[in-house]
Amino acid sequence: MPNKTIYVADDDLPVFQRAQELVGGNLSSTVVSALRRLIELEEGREAGFEEIVLQVGRDGVRQVRFQGVLLGEWRDVGDKRVLHQQVYRSRKGKLVLHTHSALWSEYPTGDAAGDMKDWKYWRRMFGIGDRAWDWGDYEYEILDSLKDLKDRVPDKLYRKVEDMTAHPQIEELDI
Repeated sequence: MPNKTIYVADDDLPVFQRAQELVGGNLSSTVVSALRRLIELEEGREAGFEEIVLQVGRDGVRQVRFQGVLLGEWRDVGDKRVLHQQVYRSRKGKLVLHTHSALWSEYPTGDAAGDMKDWKYWRRMFGIGDRAWDWGDYEYEILDSLKDLKDRVPDKLYRKVEDMTAHPQIEELDI
């Protein structure tokens, strides 16, 4: 097996030592593991995928992460509930349906809701910004095919996802 020598600056030695501790002592496997992850992420980015982090569970307190691309989303803000669905294509070709549903009757009130004079209150109320809707149920499903998605989302969202999967998002014209 060929050897490769890696020169490490003195200032970077603590980084190597900590990585070695985390993976059990083999520096070579540590470097290879990190390089594999880097290659996977960069090849995904080159192919148009990005790192997706989704909230999961009651009030979205947990997270799941994968590489994917958003194919479409749907929001329905009604009198009794909020429904937000997003459909992603994973790097391995699976569809990921992320659903957030929340009842207005469960909307945080009092001190938990914030000050109505503050923009943060209104942004949260209307679902604007990161973690704006931080109450309700967050679920995700991994689906094998477009057919599996059909009865889980509104027709308008399904048609959009169907079109996105049938055609490239950007078509290069040779004109």
